Amino acid sequence: MSLTLAAGRARVLADIRQSLDRIGPSHEAIVPLPGTGPRPAFDGDVVERFVAKMLEKSATLVRIASLADVGAEVARFVATVKASQRLCVSKALAAIDWPAGFEVEHRAARREDETSVTPCFAAVAESGGIVTLSGPDTPSTLNFVPDNHIVIVHAAQVVRDFEDVWTQWRASGRPMPRTVNIISGPSRTADIEMTIQLGAHGPRRLHILLVAA
Repeated sequence: MSLTLAAGRARVLADIRQSLDRIGPSHEAIVPLPGTGPRPAFDGDVVERFVAKMLEKSATLVRIASLADVGAEVARFVATVKASQRLCVSKALAAIDWPAGFEVEHRAARREDETSVTPCFAAVAESGGIVTLSGPDTPSTLNFVPDNHIVIVHAAQVVRDFEDVWTQWRASGRPMPRTVNIISGPSRTADIEMTIQLGAHGPRRLHILLVAA
């Protein structure tokens, strides 16, 4: 940080402390405010709402019985979109069996990768969204670099609203990840003549495998 930026930062923090009648940094523990605040109300099953919201946002979704069905569904999907059988897969999914002929690498995604397969931390029914946490086994490049992003969501991972995600994360005891991504559909933009374009800044397709068990 340059001396000018450092001085400016110090001046801003000093002004904030003065407005709070403090003479230095506070060493008191941060205590969360009581209660959860208002949450949007909706009726119906959270899994069905999640499905409906994601389909509204141009994602595709297939229900499967268990992780044993992942390989066959991924094979069907890549054949449908005419992608190669070369997959970039999260290390967290290393136990999955893949069909013969597939080339699977467990690593961060690169520009030449067409299809990635990842797990998620949670899925949100409120407005439709998939929450992923970055880490050694779940690099964020898998979510954004390939044209085709396949996400495995277990029905038990679907929560009612975003506040439930943070409650679940705190209960997990995990440290705060470097990145929390909330994915609500394929990448899209309307910057070009107000016409929706998919895949402008990330995956062209988001395909969800909703696992019952």
